[in-house]
Amino acid sequence: MSAQSDLSPSFPTARVRTAWTRVCQRLLAERNERGHWTGELCSSALSTATAVVALELAQCNEPEGPAADTWRELCRKGIGYLLEAQRDDGGWGDTDRSYSNVATTMLAEAALVVTRDWHATWGWQDRAEHARLEARRYIDSVGGIAALRRRYGRDKTFAVPILACAALAGVADWKEVAPLPFELAVFPQNWYRFLRLPVVSYAIPALVAIGQVRFRFRPPRNPALRAIRRLAVQSSLRVLREVQPESGGYLEAVPLTSFVVMSLEGMGRHDEPVAVRGRRFLIDSARPDGSWPIDTNLATWNTTLAVQHLAVGGWDIGQLTCLDWILDCQGKERHRYTGAPPGGWGWSDLSGSVPDADDTPGALLALRRFWESMDEASSERSRIESAVDAGLEWLLGLQNRDGGWPTFCRGWGKLPFDRSGSDLTAHALRALSAWRERLEPRVADRAVARGLRFLERRQRDDGSWWPLWFGNQDEADEANPVYGTSKVLLGLVDVGATGTSMARRGLDWLSAAQNPDGGWGGGPAVREYAPDLGESSVEETALAVEALAAANGPRSVLTRGADWLVRAVEEGSVDQPSPIGFYFARLWYYERLYPITFTAAALGRVIRQREEGNIGDSNDR
Repeated sequence: MSAQSDLSPSFPTARVRTAWTRVCQRLLAERNERGHWTGELCSSALSTATAVVALELAQCNEPEGPAADTWRELCRKGIGYLLEAQRDDGGWGDTDRSYSNVATTMLAEAALVVTRDWHATWGWQDRAEHARLEARRYIDSVGGIAALRRRYGRDKTFAVPILACAALAGVADWKEVAPLPFELAVFPQNWYRFLRLPVVSYAIPALVAIGQVRFRFRPPRNPALRAIRRLAVQSSLRVLREVQPESGGYLEAVPLTSFVVMSLEGMGRHDEPVAVRGRRFLIDSARPDGSWPIDTNLATWNTTLAVQHLAVGGWDIGQLTCLDWILDCQGKERHRYTGAPPGGWGWSDLSGSVPDADDTPGALLALRRFWESMDEASSERSRIESAVDAGLEWLLGLQNRDGGWPTFCRGWGKLPFDRSGSDLTAHALRALSAWRERLEPRVADRAVARGLRFLERRQRDDGSWWPLWFGNQDEADEANPVYGTSKVLLGLVDVGATGTSMARRGLDWLSAAQNPDGGWGGGPAVREYAPDLGESSVEETALAVEALAAANGPRSVLTRGADWLVRAVEEGSVDQPSPIGFYFARLWYYERLYPITFTAAALGRVIRQREEGNIGDSNDR
């Protein structure tokens, strides 16, 4: 959409409502047969490469039989996908809408090398060899292993598994793979945060499996340490078994599960139950085109967002049938993976999901919408209130000493994805505010005050906030200040803090960040995969519009942003997702429902604010 389009600041509310109705109907059509939203994560070259390496190593350990035939066919299709996904510069991006990066390219090279004996049989010998040479050229051009280490810094969660994968494929030396203290995994879970582990809280399976395979091929010279680790092999394997979910997929994540499986296969532990269940998960997760996603789905996250965002503009939430499903997703017992107490929600209803501080507030806010749609005498209200009380207790118990909220575990603050996050904190504050009557006043006041102080400290000099789990590949440091600032402003609105200096500075930053085309965010990559959108992304524009409408932002800025979204709906380009999602360890993803869901919230908020008379000339600055 060009910047020369009609950007009249006086387009009628009826036009917005028509667009909102269309996008809500589009969102409702995405429900599954059970009445909730599953969504669809994009395919990932990185996930595909790790799965191929894991299954090829399994085939080496069991070369004959039906299972080997299945693994071999999945590897063939996976290599076919990778050959199609290679970019012109010789590298691979995490998604088909991402720039090449050294991590994904090193993994794709490993997949090509480890399957090399099959390329002629599959009819791809010359093509695959050319792809491998181009990949090596790209890796060398960006700095090789040194570039990989720079990308992840002190965090060994992903750098060490990538190098271990390369070593298993024979394209890196084991001396390049840093040792991981897998023996620490045998300590009780509540000790982990004190042990200064070199990986984030959710990566204990990688710590054990990668640590063991590295120990197998390059044991330490220190005889005492060597003896300790030898003694810890079986006990740490028991930890792997205990935390593996029924699905076989750790966190429902293909990369993490693949790293565990390839490590066990590399050590010859083909019959280890963890490897057997992990292989089953990889088989079940494969897509018809030969690719794998980074995770099975974000069903709980998508569903709670959809409920909230439909309700923003006044859609009748009472018509939805997903309440029981949301309630069933709540954790009912202590989680064996993180040790989290009952009461929280994870991103999916699947067994590998883990309660976290983004999905729990999302569920609490969605439940508020259902609660408000019910008659006061409804028996369903008491069911919701019981779930909410447990969720609020869980959320309050996760608040860190710094006043912010981390993702999974309180007190893990050493590595980036374990620290308190501005977006998580704002989301938690919204949930506490929505259910304030269920909390003891002094408890609520203290938690909110501490959260606000955290947000004030985390505000950047320019007035923006950076989120933890979302990014923009065209921004400095791959941060996404539009997402972070929008989410914090929504939190400040809900707790009644819009009159604060930090709110005004955030609103000023977000207003000034509007692109010439009327939208927000995006970058050159958007023009490549979605030229109709111009430069801005649907997701970031929708987030900014929702926040500006909620915070009573400048009329001209808000109107131009809303007009951009309305035109995206009218022109049929509103469902073009952008890779703004940051998965574990800086892995990009996009989700098919994000642009639709976010747009429903933004246009619904504009309708509500105009009907309430809160968008007027006095707001123009």
